[in-house]
Amino acid sequence: MNSYRIEFESLAWESPMEGVRHKTFISAGKKLRLVEYYPTMTPHWCEKGHIGYILKGCLEIEFEGEKHLYNEGDGVFILDGKSHKHKARVLSEVVRAVFVEAA
Repeated sequence: MNSYRIEFESLAWESPMEGVRHKTFISAGKKLRLVEYYPTMTPHWCEKGHIGYILKGCLEIEFEGEKHLYNEGDGVFILDGKSHKHKARVLSEVVRAVFVEAA
């Protein structure tokens, strides 16, 4: 994870919605997103699956009717399921995570 943090240092933050900001780094056909979620983020539905790691904080994700808690050091592997949606909310002061997607 340390190498990801170094790559992101020179990039600017983007804020797609209230309580969320992220940086995107593309390399070797992979898109790496460093995301920070804050308690001001409204719980919302996302139609994409996620593969990544929680670097800091605690995040609750509801997927196909089940709620899962993710803490620092946990891997987040939520692929598109039958509902093709999941709902996320922040349970700590801030959540920092790295997600990996196809570029």
